[in-house]
Amino acid sequence: MPIVVRALSPEDWPQLWPMLQDMGVNDEQPDVQRQRYLRLLAGPRWVILGAQHGKKLAGYAAAQDHGPHLRAGDDHRVARLHDLYVRPELRSGGVGRALMAAVRDWAAQRVRYLEWQAHRERAAPFYERLGYQGMACPQPDYPTFEVDLRSAATERADGRRPGQ
Repeated sequence: MPIVVRALSPEDWPQLWPMLQDMGVNDEQPDVQRQRYLRLLAGPRWVILGAQHGKKLAGYAAAQDHGPHLRAGDDHRVARLHDLYVRPELRSGGVGRALMAAVRDWAAQRVRYLEWQAHRERAAPFYERLGYQGMACPQPDYPTFEVDLRSAATERADGRRPGQ
């Protein structure tokens, strides 16, 4: 069954809510969480994507464009991947890879850098399998990942940069 990644809508809330709970929420009140979800969906700097596997939502990703940098404008514009979640029974089936590719495509149209943190044992190995490298940060259990999308966009099809 193919994985289809798409922007989520208000109608996806009933399938999204259990995933948010599994990730961990600060407020267990579904109405409060749903209102926040609706505000972020409507926000121009947010994207909340879902991976559809058949009729079920298999996972989601949420990212935020932080907007232009005060001094550097778009030269240092950053988007942050806040969440990438795949239902446990569907992990290792390509859902996470599809979500990450969609987030990266979204970010590449808007910003120069895509960044995120991932738990060293639970999540970082997934990103490392995709070829990303984490860097040390003040929270030692959560390496920071950063991708310069401008550099990636200038690579040729054979993986080399222009002039090589």
